[in-house]
Amino acid sequence: MPNLAIYDTTLRDGSQREGISFSVSDKLKIAQKLDEFGVSYIEGGWPGSNPKDLEFFQRARELKLRQARLCAFGSTRRPHTDVTADANIKELVAAGTEVVTIFGKSWDFHVHNALSTSLEENLAMIEDTVAYLKSLGREVIYDAEHFFDGFKSNPEYALATIKAAARNGADVVVLCDTNGGLMPWELAEILNAVKRAVSVPLGIHAHDDAGMAVANTLLAVRHGVGHIQGTINGYGERCGNANLCTIIPTLQLKMGRPVVSSAQLQGLTKLSRFVAELANIVPAEQQPYVGFNAFTHKGGIHVDAVSKSPETYEHVEPHRVGNRRRILVSELSGRSNIFLKAQENNIGLLKDHPQTKIVLQRIKELEHQGYQFEGAEGSFELLILKALQAYRPLFKLEGFRLIVEKRASGQLYSEATIKVRVGEKLVHTAAEGNGPVNALDNALRKALEEVYPALKKIKLMDFKVRVLDGADGTGSQVRVLIESRDDRKAWGTVGVSTNIIEASWQALVDSIEYGLLCGKLPELDDAKAVLRQLKGTEEKA
Repeated sequence: MPNLAIYDTTLRDGSQREGISFSVSDKLKIAQKLDEFGVSYIEGGWPGSNPKDLEFFQRARELKLRQARLCAFGSTRRPHTDVTADANIKELVAAGTEVVTIFGKSWDFHVHNALSTSLEENLAMIEDTVAYLKSLGREVIYDAEHFFDGFKSNPEYALATIKAAARNGADVVVLCDTNGGLMPWELAEILNAVKRAVSVPLGIHAHDDAGMAVANTLLAVRHGVGHIQGTINGYGERCGNANLCTIIPTLQLKMGRPVVSSAQLQGLTKLSRFVAELANIVPAEQQPYVGFNAFTHKGGIHVDAVSKSPETYEHVEPHRVGNRRRILVSELSGRSNIFLKAQENNIGLLKDHPQTKIVLQRIKELEHQGYQFEGAEGSFELLILKALQAYRPLFKLEGFRLIVEKRASGQLYSEATIKVRVGEKLVHTAAEGNGPVNALDNALRKALEEVYPALKKIKLMDFKVRVLDGADGTGSQVRVLIESRDDRKAWGTVGVSTNIIEASWQALVDSIEYGLLCGKLPELDDAKAVLRQLKGTEEKA
C-alpha cells in the first residue's frame, strides 16, 4: 500500500472558480498555511500564463516551507517547437521550483481539435518535455489531461501517452477526470488497465461536474493510487475540484490512511475558513466536516439523543477536525435544545427548570412571528436573561431620527440623530454613515462609548435582510440578522418588523447589549450583577 501524498492546487486550479482572484499576497499567505497544515505539494500557479504567477514564484523563494514542496505548473512544449526554445518551458524552469507539473493531451479528440496536430507529434511533445525537465534535475509530475475520456474514446492511444511520460522519467503520472463526468464504477476497470501498462506511481485529479470527485478520489486510493490532487473547499472551475476538506479527514478517520498529524487535522476547519476569507467566498455551511452546520442539531429528538450520546447523530467527533457542535433553537425545539444551547453559551440553565418551559414557549411564539434564533445566539441568550427576570437594559432609547438625502450630484447622504438615557445621564448625539443603518450604528456607539469603552472592540461584521412574505410588496415583514464580533468571539442577533429600520434597530441593540453583557469586562459592573443574579436564580431552583 503506497504512502499517500496530498497535492494542493487551490492557488492554480482553485483560483479558476468564478469570483476568485487571489492577490500575490493572498497566495503567499495560503501557501504558508497549507505548509503548516501538512500537505505534500503546493501548486503555486502557471508562471508562463500571467505576471501575477511570475511574481508569486519570485516572492515564494522567501517562504520558509517546512514540509510542502512548491510546484510550478505548465503545459508540454508547443507542436513542432524545440523544447529548449519554448517560452512556456523557459518560464517553468525560471520559476526555480524543485518540482514541475506539466500537463499533456490524452484524448485523441483534443489532439486533433485543440492542439491541431498529429497523434505522433503529441507523443513527441510529452516525451521531449518530460525528458528535458528530468535532465535539469527536476521532479516531474505529469498530469494526463482528459485521461478517462480519452481512454473511453481510444484506450490504446490514451495508454500510449502515459507510457511516453513514464518512459522518459516522470516521477508520478496523474490521471485526470478533467470534465468531471467519470462514474465510480468506470474507475476501477480503467485503473486496472493503467496498472498493467505502467509501473510508475499514479495520481488522481478529479473534477466534480457529476458530483463524484470525492468518491472517485477515495476509490482510486483504495485501488492503489498514492498521489491525491484537490483544492481546499473544492474550489475550481465550473463545479469545482475534489474537495480536500472532505478527502483528508475521510482518509484519516474512515479509511485509516493518515496524511497529516492528528494535531494538524484539528486545524482543518480553520484552514477552510481562512482560504474562504481570502477568496472572498462565503463558506459553504453544509460542507462535510468543516461546514458551520456539519455538527449542528435542531430537531428536539436529535438534540436529546446527542446530549446523552453524541454518536447517535454524529459520525465523528467535531474537535478532531477543529469544528464544534452547535445546538439550534427553533419552533422544532424541545427542552433539551434550550438546556444545551444555554450550556453552550455558559448559562447554567437547568433542563427541568420551570423557566426553561417559558423560554421554549417564547421562542416558538417569536419564530411564528418571523424571528429566527438559529444564527442569533446573542438574541437567544438575552431572551433567557429576560425570561429569568435577570435582565437589566444597559441603556434606554428616548428616540432617534434618520435623514437620507439624495443630492444633485447623485451622492446619497445619511445622518442619524439619537437620544438615549444611560443610568441618570441623557445623551443626545448625531453621526453620519454610508447608509441609514450604518449611521444609526455610528450614532449609538458615539452615545455609549464614553460610558462603555469596551464597545470600541465590538465590530459589526455582516448584515442580512430577508423578506418573510413578499405578498405585501414593500410593506412586507422583514427579518434582519446581524453578525458582530470582538477580539474573542463572534455572535449573531435578530430583529423582525415590517419596517426595515426597526428590525435593524432590534438586532443592533441586541448585538451591543450581548457584546457588553457577556464580554465579562471588568468595567461592566452591571453586567456582572446580571450574571450573579442569574447564577443565584439557578441555585434556588
